[in-house]
Amino acid sequence: MSINPELAGRVYPAQEPYVVGREKIREFATAVKATHRAHFDLDAAASLGHDDLLAPPTFAIIVAQRADALLVNDPDSGIDFSRVVHADQRFTHHRPIIAGDELVATLHVDTVRAMGSGAMISTRAEITTVAGEPVATTVSSILVRGEDQ
Repeated sequence: MSINPELAGRVYPAQEPYVVGREKIREFATAVKATHRAHFDLDAAASLGHDDLLAPPTFAIIVAQRADALLVNDPDSGIDFSRVVHADQRFTHHRPIIAGDELVATLHVDTVRAMGSGAMISTRAEITTVAGEPVATTVSSILVRGEDQ
């Protein structure tokens, strides 16, 4: 199946909230080698003015990938995940992510560009609190290789 060119402009609405936990922040920080004490210690986070542990900037990918899964798992998309190459990822933070946040993401398919028998798909995940406060925007591009590539 080829990539559906009508994906451009599609919006996948927010699903259930992701609750940011202290241990998830600590585990993520350890995994990405983020060593700032505010990721691990409440007093260090408080000294920076935060009510709880501060997540590393790339923590937003956890919420964004949950939204990306809606596109990848959409049978109408034509995406075979085994043929996906991640091409680009960018983050714009509107405010820090801290433990206790309940976050949701709305996924926008911004562009679909045919490339031979494959396609480059650019998406944007708008991450907010459940109350609608903007938290982060992630922009991602994936290359879906065609069967002959």
